[in-house]
Amino acid sequence: MASAFRGVIEFFDEIGLYDVVLPFLLVFTIVFAILEKTKVFGTETIDGKKYTKKNLNATTSFVIAFFVVASSKLVEIITTVSSFTVILLMLAVLFLLLIGSFMKEGEGVFLEGNWNTFFMLIMFIGIVLIFIFALGWWDQLWSFLQFGRGGDTVGAIVLLVIIFLFVWYIVKGEKAGHTGKKSSDEHH
Repeated sequence: MASAFRGVIEFFDEIGLYDVVLPFLLVFTIVFAILEKTKVFGTETIDGKKYTKKNLNATTSFVIAFFVVASSKLVEIITTVSSFTVILLMLAVLFLLLIGSFMKEGEGVFLEGNWNTFFMLIMFIGIVLIFIFALGWWDQLWSFLQFGRGGDTVGAIVLLVIIFLFVWYIVKGEKAGHTGKKSSDEHH
């Protein structure tokens, strides 16, 4: 037996709330916020105060949101990415909850230093994998890595990562050494 709330959810689905209205509002809000922040269309001065050109920002956001909603493929990508990003966020919250259970009262749950960077990197990799999945490239990528030239490909990726980490380490160390020399030269 279906509940009344399930019937409401199905009604919203039938009228296109999830396929049209919500993606439209999401894209409109994000584009409008970006245009307001970047002031792409400039500002106007009224009574000595600068204001963004909200009418142009709103119109542009409105048109872009309609273009996005007109493409069912873009709406599907937005829906997939949004849903998986929420799952990733929930995993992060649950992980922090587990960490917090081992801490003393009054201690913060947020990670500091290298741990914070490590988990930000994991979240970035998670977002990239979500986009790869949403664009439908997951199967192609997996089959490319798994078969054919898979061994060469995985080896090339590992080598590129090692080279990137090595260059990053060298550049990071060089900056610290360069700053130290400059400050020691000033004292003499």
